[in-house]
Amino acid sequence: MTTSRADDDVEWPALPYAAWQSSLDTLHMWTQVVGKVQLALTPFLNEWWNVTFRVTARGLTTPIIPSEGRVFQIAFDFVNHGLTISVSDGSMRSMRLEARSVADFYREFMSHLESLGIHVKIWAHPVEVDDPIPFEQDRVHSDYDPNYVNRWWRVLVGVARVLERYRTPFVGKSSPVHFWWGSFDLATTRYSGRPAPQRQWPTHWMALGAQHEQALAGFWPGNPRLTEPACVAYTYPEPPGCRTAAIQPNAAFFHPELAEFILPYEGVRQSADPGQLILDFYNSTYATGAALAGWDRAGLEQDYSG
Repeated sequence: MTTSRADDDVEWPALPYAAWQSSLDTLHMWTQVVGKVQLALTPFLNEWWNVTFRVTARGLTTPIIPSEGRVFQIAFDFVNHGLTISVSDGSMRSMRLEARSVADFYREFMSHLESLGIHVKIWAHPVEVDDPIPFEQDRVHSDYDPNYVNRWWRVLVGVARVLERYRTPFVGKSSPVHFWWGSFDLATTRYSGRPAPQRQWPTHWMALGAQHEQALAGFWPGNPRLTEPACVAYTYPEPPGCRTAAIQPNAAFFHPELAEFILPYEGVRQSADPGQLILDFYNSTYATGAALAGWDRAGLEQDYSG
C-alpha cells in the first residue's frame, strides 16, 4: 500500500540526490574535518567505533574527546544550523553553518580549537571520496542548502529509531547506531563472534574494520555510484547464494557493483508504514545472510516480544 506524502513531510521528507548533491558534498567534507580531530585524540576502539558520531535531537555530535586533562564535544545543529565546541571547563565556541568553502570552514574551526587551548594536528586530506582535495585548499565545495540538510537529518532520525528497534533481539556483539563521516552513512553492525578470513586490504584501517564476520544495516543519502538515497545492508564475508536470495520487501534488490542489498528511500517514504518497511528489510537481509553464512542464530538472538 502506498500513500502520498508531501515533499517536506515532517518524518519522511523527500531527499532527491541531485537536488542537494553539492550541499551534501560540502557537508561531507565538514564532517570529515571534525571527525579527523576526534580520530586524532580518542583511543582506538574495535572496528573504529571511537571515530563515529551519534544522531541527536538537533543534529550530530561527537562523544567526549580528551584533551590535556579536559574533555570537549563538537555538535552539529541542523535545526538552527550551527556548530558548537563545548569544553568541560565551561568554555565554548560557535560558528554558523552556511554556504562557505571547505577551506574557510577548516580555517575557522581549527582557529576556534586553538583559542580553546585544544592543540591537535590532523591529516587534512579527505578519505573515501574520489579526487580528494586537501581541506585547506578546497574551495570547490562551498554550497549549503539548510532546507535539504535539515531534511537529511530528519531522515537520519527516523532511520535511527528503526535501527534501535532492529538491535533489540540481538544479544551478540553489536555496534551502536552511529554515523560514519568517512562513508557518510548511518549504520549498526552485528557480529557472529567468529573471525573473518584474512585477506589483503588497501589500507591498515580497512583491515582493522574487517577482522570479524559482520552484518551491517544502514542508510546513506546517495553517491556517484548510487544516485539516490537508500537503506542498505550486507553480510561480510559475502556468503554463497546471497546475491540471488529472495528478500523482503519486493522493492529491495542486490546491487552487484556495491555488493549490498538496496532499498530505495523514495519508495519507502511513500509506503503506508515507512518504519516497518525499513525494519522488514533489515530483518530479512540479516536473516538471509546469517543463515547462508551459518551463524549461530540460536545463541545470538533472544525473543523479547513476550
